[in-house]
Amino acid sequence: MTVYMVFEPPQADDDPVRHAERIAFVRDRFTWSAFLFAPLWMLRHRLWLAVVGYGVVVAGVTAGLVYAGARLGSIVLSLALVNLLAGIEGATLRRRSLIGRGWRDVGIAIGDDLEAAERRFFDSYTAHGTAHGGPVTPPPPPPPLRPGPAGDVIGLFPQPGASPGAR
Repeated sequence: MTVYMVFEPPQADDDPVRHAERIAFVRDRFTWSAFLFAPLWMLRHRLWLAVVGYGVVVAGVTAGLVYAGARLGSIVLSLALVNLLAGIEGATLRRRSLIGRGWRDVGIAIGDDLEAAERRFFDSYTAHGTAHGGPVTPPPPPPPLRPGPAGDVIGLFPQPGASPGAR
């Protein structure tokens, strides 16, 4: 089962179908494409600050290792570790970018694949009325507990009024 973080875009129009089509599902696991093609993956997802940060880190690590006299193998290994970090944190970068652009985190969806997770999410999304822009009303609180009769005791405690040594 894969976990997807679900983000709702800022309200742009009153059409609930178009609004629901723009909802983003961000898979919460290692991102292979971010590991293999980090800068291209970041550009595809419009992560402009992440691309700049990636470039600064790669340039800094490369310059530092060249200045230290490191061999080519260690430079390649360190750049592979930077890409590994991009693959591990790829979903986090996307989530932060969406929240920074005004998207709202509406929960998680779990499914074997994206289609199953979408189906599961939209079943509850439409049932609670959020698809029409209405607020979700919380369920009513449970009724208060009624105290039992005065003689009932819970657990291993003695009956009220019994002597301390009596069992």
